[in-house]
Amino acid sequence: MHIAWLGKKSPFCGNVTYGREVTNALLERGHQVSFLHFAQEEFPPESQAEPPEEIQEELQEVSIPCLYKSQIYTIPSPKSSKVLTQALQRLKPDLVHASLTLSPLDFVLPEICEELNLPLVSTFHPPFDRKRRNLTSGTQHLMYQLYAPFLAHYHRVIIFSEIQRELLVRLGVPDNRLAVIPNGVDVEKYSPGPSNIKAELDARRLFVYQGRIATEKNVEALLKAWKQSEMPPGSKLAIVGNGPLAPTLRPFYGEDLGIVWLGFVADEQRRIEILRGADVFILPSLVEGLSLSLLEAMACGVACMATDAGADGEVLEAGAGIVLSTQRVLSQLQTLLPLFGDHPEMTLLLGQKARQRVLDRYTLSRNISRLEDLYRQVLAQHRTQLISSPPSIQRNGYSH
Repeated sequence: MHIAWLGKKSPFCGNVTYGREVTNALLERGHQVSFLHFAQEEFPPESQAEPPEEIQEELQEVSIPCLYKSQIYTIPSPKSSKVLTQALQRLKPDLVHASLTLSPLDFVLPEICEELNLPLVSTFHPPFDRKRRNLTSGTQHLMYQLYAPFLAHYHRVIIFSEIQRELLVRLGVPDNRLAVIPNGVDVEKYSPGPSNIKAELDARRLFVYQGRIATEKNVEALLKAWKQSEMPPGSKLAIVGNGPLAPTLRPFYGEDLGIVWLGFVADEQRRIEILRGADVFILPSLVEGLSLSLLEAMACGVACMATDAGADGEVLEAGAGIVLSTQRVLSQLQTLLPLFGDHPEMTLLLGQKARQRVLDRYTLSRNISRLEDLYRQVLAQHRTQLISSPPSIQRNGYSH
């Protein structure tokens, strides 16, 4: 089938990784993919991440003009709707899949696709915390409230967990429009293996955080806990990523405390090498969706600790890792960090369980198979609606 994928190429974030991995897998399975993305803007080199060469060669790309884009949201230009509509008319895909970029264009997509008589699927990424325990999670809940009335007009909305489904149903999205398809990881690529990162960092025990350095990620709580803990000699904490809080935090948490700031790592093989060499992966977020970084670390056989924000607690439940409370991150890490530093056998066991959990539930192969099934269901329902629609409605290009 021919899928028109609307998503992001930059700046680097989970949405970019999701789009890259899924579209690459769809191409490998013989589908045709047209990749529509917001026009490339000037970003610092550390913020950019291009798709692999094989995707660039095979994908038919269309740029949608935008005024601004960041890791969190996008502001399209006034002519973006027209450009998108004309592109879809020219491409004539079987189906449109929008990996929602938190932009005003998300709200008019159902209308555009209805006018063109195209079935529309979306993936809804925003992080959340169902308990609204802090200001950040309360703000994210407002985002869900804003989007819910519009998501009801998509043919299907892909989400990552049952918790997310419950939240959206409570906000009025029909249950039959929602499909839970968790993020998936390429478990051949992300797997245990050799690494020189410990030797490079002169580390006996290596703890890793990977992600944005931003308020919602709660990295400062991790840094404070590390500073206040009595870690065994040779313990290092590697911070992989960048963000608005990095310049503020870095001067106070440096190498004298065993903290190494690696910045944004664009090279995927280098990120895999870091994860393979890690003993413990820590994600102290206040809000999350379903973290790809967490799944990648688990697939590499790393013992993982993450908060119960979003679906991350669901991923680690029943012994696959340590689930932290977003309200007690600092105190819990002060206890757990030295414990993991002193007991390598514990982290080895948890790493094995983490890897097995990904193999059981979160492989990219399973994710793509479920996505293909969803596409077929949506297309079948769309054809049925066309057959049953009055001719006058069909002539006007509406499916319902």
